[in-house]
Amino acid sequence: MKHTFFLIIFLPLLMVATSCREDELVVPTEYDIIPESPSPHSKVRGFYLLNEGNMGSNKCTLDYFDYLTGLYARNFYAERNPSVIKELGDVGNDIGIYGSKLYVVVNCSHKVEILDSRTGIRLGQVDIPNCRYVRFHRGKAYVSSYVGPVLIDPSAPKGAVYEIDTLSYAITRKVTVGYQPEEMEIVDDYMYVANSGGYRAPDYDNTVSVIQMIDFKQVRQIPVAINLHRLKKDCYGKLWVSSRGDYQTRPSRLYVLQKKNGFNTMEVTDTIPVACSNMAFFGDYLYFYATEWNNYTASNTISYGKINIRTLEIVSTNFITDGTEKEITIPYGIAIHPETGDIFITDAKNYVSSGTLYCFSQDGKKKWSVRTGDIPAHIAFLRI
Repeated sequence: MKHTFFLIIFLPLLMVATSCREDELVVPTEYDIIPESPSPHSKVRGFYLLNEGNMGSNKCTLDYFDYLTGLYARNFYAERNPSVIKELGDVGNDIGIYGSKLYVVVNCSHKVEILDSRTGIRLGQVDIPNCRYVRFHRGKAYVSSYVGPVLIDPSAPKGAVYEIDTLSYAITRKVTVGYQPEEMEIVDDYMYVANSGGYRAPDYDNTVSVIQMIDFKQVRQIPVAINLHRLKKDCYGKLWVSSRGDYQTRPSRLYVLQKKNGFNTMEVTDTIPVACSNMAFFGDYLYFYATEWNNYTASNTISYGKINIRTLEIVSTNFITDGTEKEITIPYGIAIHPETGDIFITDAKNYVSSGTLYCFSQDGKKKWSVRTGDIPAHIAFLRI
């Protein structure tokens, strides 16, 4: 059964004659065939790709690639959930799988959509204002939130992290952190939250909040750098935190946090002199790309690189080795297959039309690409 249910779910249905919605047709799922040969012993069934959609356009969509069938399903949420008005909503900001459920954080619609991870059918919704990213720990989902309205405001309030029970979908706890919090990670029963302060520019936040999970209280704020964004842990328990800088004279940089000097929580130990917009790990290496905007030049500087996470050495200034990075207009997301090491890079192109997903082998050569929804950004792998 487990080898056939996706064939039933994701093979094209009839051309969709009637919708459950009033005065609105359901957009049918589109399919492409990807020339991918999965390992017969792989524990990865496929992956979901969340397309953000341009802010205000209500065009957040969800794609799915199934390794066993080779089918890439584009925008299947509406077909799976024909009675849901406005579909996923406005600006998909993060995605994660925990147990049998898929969590989709929809920023400007102020909600977390909860789906069955194997059917794509909607199970529920949790309302959280200006929500950003999701992580999981001991039966709970944790969502960072800007709390205030979607608005540049020098008096914007501090953000928060909300705790959601994954069985009842009830919000069980909330803790205030720094200004406009972004990504989070949990290490040894402490949660670390990257605070950006992006709504308060040029008065950015520069801290990582430390939350003690047992009583869900902020116990420290670690000064790191201004306008923090990404925060990810590696297999050795270190944290890697990116700063977006101020888009003018203070550049984007990557920072390493580790335990030292008998502290229970992390401290900044190293600065890596590279710009970083997003990153992913495989083995002893961190792969990153940067799309660094500069207000003075009104242009992006784009780069790709690879870092040894044990030695902290930059081992490559471009992990794409066949020149096909020239096909990518605006790199916007990165993920790595946990078994094969295939590297996925998304391309947002012009931010208002269909993007592209690229798959590269571990040696940096392009394997395939496929059209996506608007602003493809976030990937979650589904295990068998």
